[in-house]
Parts: sequence; C-alpha cells; structure tokens
Amino acid sequence: LIREEGKANPDDPEDLRRRLSQAGFPAEKLAGLNHDRLLAEVMDEIVEPTLIQPTFVTHYPAGLNPLCKRNRENPELTDRFEVIVAGMELANAFSELNDPLEQRARFEEQVKAAGDEAYCNAVDDDYVSALEVGLPPAGGLGLGIDRLVMLLTGATSIREVILFPTLKPREGIEE
Repeated sequence: LIREEGKANPDDPEDLRRRLSQAGFPAEKLAGLNHDRLLAEVMDEIVEPTLIQPTFVTHYPAGLNPLCKRNRENPELTDRFEVIVAGMELANAFSELNDPLEQRARFEEQVKAAGDEAYCNAVDDDYVSALEVGLPPAGGLGLGIDRLVMLLTGATSIREVILFPTLKPREGIEE
C-alpha cells in the first residue's frame, strides 16, 4: 500500500521522509522518526485517507507493536491487521505476545527508542510478571463503535457521534 497508494519505497527511509515532506508533514517531526515510525506516518497521513473501500491492512512492523506476536514467516512483522473504511480505521486486531522474555526485551526497546515521551517511559513489570506465571495465548479485536456510527451517518467529526461527550464546567457556576 505504501508503494502503490503512498508513491514511496517502504524500504527507503529517505524516500519516506521525502514523501511525507511533500505531503506537508512538519519537518521538525521528521528528523526524530525511525524507519518503523516513518512507515506508520506514511500510512496514517498519506495512504489511509485513500482507502475508501473496506480494506484489511496487514504486515505491521514489529517495532510499532510491542504487544503483538511476531509473524512466523517474517519476524520483522507482526500478526496484526486493521480494517480501513472510508479513509479511517474502523477496527484493529492482533495476536498477543505471550513470551515474557521477548515481551520484556520489546518493552525495553520501546522505552529506549521513545526517550522522554510519556506514553512509554517505563517497562510494565506487572504485565511481564503475569506472562511469567502463565498468561494464556490471547488475541483481540477493537471495533470503534463511534467510528462505525460515523461511517453509517456520514459524520465528519467523531464529536458529532459521541453519545456522552466529556463534560466541561460551565463558566460562572461554582463546583
């Protein structure tokens, strides 16, 4: 998809940077992205909006998915898919990694690669401990009901379909 829809060579980080730059991606953000993150940004920013018909996207880089099992045929990839419809992700699914040694190593890799980014600044030792005592093989499917409703109603913003939006305090009312 990156080659066909994104008009970029997925094996060439400089070509991915060039393509993102052409698409208006901020130059300051490009500098710090590794190859896997470049692939993800090309998918999100360039390819995904072109996928109108329901499309199953597979073959995600292992570096982006620390909780996913590696693909048996190509360990650089994971056993994960996303369903893209009308230019947006509708569902995401993967087989969960259940090897505690590999999971710890992947968490440590993610922390090292993230630097100071808050979303992954520590290894989840509790999760790794659960794997060590026998968490069974697992998998899951995340289907965005709000995104499905957007698709069915033709809404252009998720705010239009959220049933219970976050409540904000009103001005002039003391809590």
